[in-house]
Amino acid sequence: MNTLTPKQGSIVTISASMSKGDMTGLRQALIDGLNQGLTINEIKEILVQLYAYVGFPRSLNGLSVFKDLLEERQREGITDTVGSTSTPLPTNISALELGTKIQTRVVGKPVTGGIMDFSPAIDQFLKAHLFGNIFGRDILSYEDREIATLAALSTLAGADSQIKSHIQIAQNVGVSFTKLDAIANILKSKIGEMEFERFNNAVKDQ
Repeated sequence: MNTLTPKQGSIVTISASMSKGDMTGLRQALIDGLNQGLTINEIKEILVQLYAYVGFPRSLNGLSVFKDLLEERQREGITDTVGSTSTPLPTNISALELGTKIQTRVVGKPVTGGIMDFSPAIDQFLKAHLFGNIFGRDILSYEDREIATLAALSTLAGADSQIKSHIQIAQNVGVSFTKLDAIANILKSKIGEMEFERFNNAVKDQ
């Protein structure tokens, strides 16, 4: 598809609201996401993944809001779809090896040099944990994960270079310019002018 699905649109608002720390906006985004067909486990996965980009406090706060919302909906007799769980990670390959393969796939080439050589520790953590342990989970597609990441990064001042990098990665996994425009429009209409400008400027620089 050449445009965002309703579920992907909800991924944008959930991710940006959580990352911005807008718990009121997040609650509504979560309701909209459930109504658009996101499963409980898909939403949990979004909120968990983003701790790698915006920190545990934001992720834990988001999960707390989601937990409270689901309990409220249960009391009201609303049954939400739990959805599938992640397939266990392969046991015949290490998280570092798996993550290196996934990172190379989504980036389009092996990631070496620069900061990775300067800090081998961050290189290993990115490969083994972010791409191996998190991106290796199959609840969300790489495309959906990159949409979530872009939306989250749009809320961070000073993250322009990371946004640009992830725009390129997103294109590698299927996010077209039409979808990037749709993300920008959602940020402008539902999140804020500053987040829109930050993201839109990064898109224009491609």
